[in-house]
This record gives sequence, C-alpha cells and structure tokens, in this order.
Amino acid sequence: MPELPEVEVVRRGLVSWVRGRTITGVEILDPRSIRRHALGPEDFAGNLEGAKVLDVVRRGKFLWMPLQEDCRARGMHAEAGTAPGLPAVALMAHLGMSGQLLMQDADVPDEKHLKVRLRLSLCDGMPAQLRFVDQRIFGGLFVTSLIPTDDGGPGGLAEDPLPVIAEEASHIARDPLDPYFSFDDFYRRLRSRKTGLKRALLDQGLVSGIGNIYADEALWRAKLHYARPTDTLRRADATRVLEAAREVMTDALDAGGTSFDSLYVNVNGASGYFDRSLNAYGREGEECRRCAAAGIVSLMKREQFMNRSSYTCPVCQPRPRNGRW
Repeated sequence: MPELPEVEVVRRGLVSWVRGRTITGVEILDPRSIRRHALGPEDFAGNLEGAKVLDVVRRGKFLWMPLQEDCRARGMHAEAGTAPGLPAVALMAHLGMSGQLLMQDADVPDEKHLKVRLRLSLCDGMPAQLRFVDQRIFGGLFVTSLIPTDDGGPGGLAEDPLPVIAEEASHIARDPLDPYFSFDDFYRRLRSRKTGLKRALLDQGLVSGIGNIYADEALWRAKLHYARPTDTLRRADATRVLEAAREVMTDALDAGGTSFDSLYVNVNGASGYFDRSLNAYGREGEECRRCAAAGIVSLMKREQFMNRSSYTCPVCQPRPRNGRW
C-alpha cells in the first residue's frame, strides 16, 4: 500500500498537470471504482463535468482536489459550513492497495485495469487525460464535501493552502511534513497513552501518514525499539523519533517513493526506488548497517506485530524490559 511519501509524490505530480484545468468529460469504465460516491455514476459525472481543479491537497495519505463551484455546488456551502469564496466540494482519490492516477495523452492505449477516465481542457504540452487505474479495486474516486478545519489552519499540504478539509480526512491528525504540525500537542498526547511506541506512531489520530515501513525506518534511525512504552518517553526521545520520521520521509520523497512491485508508480508511470535504501524493513537476517560500521556483528530481526512484521536490530534497538505492544 502506498505510504505518505508515495502519495506526496503523486500530489506533486498532479499539481503540475491538473491544477487550473477544467474537467471536460468523465468516463466510468468500472462502477466499482466510484462505489464510495453514494449517489451513483450519473451524479459523480455531473459534479465533475465543467468543474475546474483548483489545487491538489494531501493530509496523511488522503488526497483530494478542490473544485471551483458551479451552480450545483453553490447550495452546499450551508451544509458544509464553508465561507463564501472557499471551495465546497472536492474530488477525493483513495489509492487503496494498487490505485494509480496517471496522466496520459488521448492516443495512448488504455491500461489493462483502467477504471475511470477524466478528460481535461487542452493545455500546450500537457496530457489530455487523467486516468484512474486499479488492479485490485480497493481504491476509488468520489466527490465529497469540504468543511472548515478544527484549528483554522490549512486542511493539508497544498500550493494554495485553505482552511477547509475533505470531510473524510477531518478525523486524522497532521503529519510530520505538515508545517502546521504541533510537536507540543503530539508529545502531550503521546505521553498520556499507555501503549508501545510503534503502535502510537501508526495511530492516524495522533500523527498521520506514518505506515509500517516508515515506522520501522524511523525507529531504527532513532535507536528506539517499537515496544518502548510511550508514557516513559522523554521529550528528547520523542523529538528524535519524530525527526527521524521526517528525515526518512524526505529521503523517500527525494528518491520518488518506495516501490516493491510494478503496482505503484507516479503520475508519469515511473516507479520509486527508495526501497534500495531501507535500513530496517525487509532486512531480516542481514547485518545491521550501523552496527557493522562500528565493527559489531548484529543481524536484523523480524517479529510479528499487529498482523504485520517489525524489523529491529537487537543490539542498537534493545527491547525494553517493560515493553508494550
């Protein structure tokens, strides 16, 4: 499943290709990919045709495109509570396990698992279509309401940040790459919990966007074990692991994201390659690179964790005696 850096790679790509363009046509090849749009295909297409994409916004792994309102959307301000002049609706994209948003020219043959095609207004040098491709059909597209943010800050990372957020994303916390992320709030809530550190990092209500792969990488960089009790974390420990999460995500962004198979690609169809730089995840039985650099022989260990796997070094990430899951 794509993690935060992968979704941010897609967001940045979409900004370059769709921001400011009008959706001129909608073709739904598989209704299952818009099943989250409760009012059905006709309403989905009707909300999009003629709408202008104002921006591409991300919070955590949630991705949406605010739309310039038309006569159908104007009546939604009262329900959504958005102020006049702010967008009231957005096209939400849920990538699921294998969803891809690809920019393609009209003469490019359809992909095997093409589900939805959006035709865009012509623009010099720009592909004419935005295609949603999904092999496993866990993802999808739907039109949603935008509501005011609880804290009055931007809804998420965007080119033109606005104090509105897609309703489905309003329950999750900000992520470590968000300039409005509050460390003080994060640390206060982290210390109040009686759980293991990795479980807390995976809680999207505490901090969003950190998935299983990047949690292991951040904990390895911070030299902390996933079972470290959160109520014993010193401020310096919490700072170290949060900075490690920022660093590993930034490194992944620079590399174009992580790609373990051909299912994940960015809007240009190019796979990421950060998986070649992973220090913890997937390295069971291999030497810990940090320990090896210090002349210490230590093999990475894999343990079952919440129906997943966790990878740690038993030497530089020792398990605490009072560890918690």
